[in-house]
Amino acid sequence: MAKGFNSRGFGGKGMGGMGGMGGGMNMNMMKQVQKMQQDMAKMQEELAAKTYTAQAGGGAVTAEVNGQHQLLGVTIDPDVLDPDDVEMLQDMVVAAVNEAMRTAEADAAASMQAITGGLGL
Repeated sequence: MAKGFNSRGFGGKGMGGMGGMGGGMNMNMMKQVQKMQQDMAKMQEELAAKTYTAQAGGGAVTAEVNGQHQLLGVTIDPDVLDPDDVEMLQDMVVAAVNEAMRTAEADAAASMQAITGGLGL
């Protein structure tokens, strides 16, 4: 055997006893993980039930999405309907939908941060 190694790995004592890192620590950690999983499932249900609304063009177009990032509806003020400028209307719809999606995503991220407590998950 190479110098400094034995049948258990490095050195003479091995890695067998980790001192105070026994079963109590693991059980506590498991309980914390289970609680976090429950909290995350509850958060996902709550987010799915929420709706997020955003406007573009000074309120000419309104988009509504849910917490599952599904577009629920688009409202267009009839005054902005200009057959000669369809592109502007299309741009406003895209802007409103994207902003509503960003709002939903920011809310989900903030909710996740509250649950994980900055664990970087």
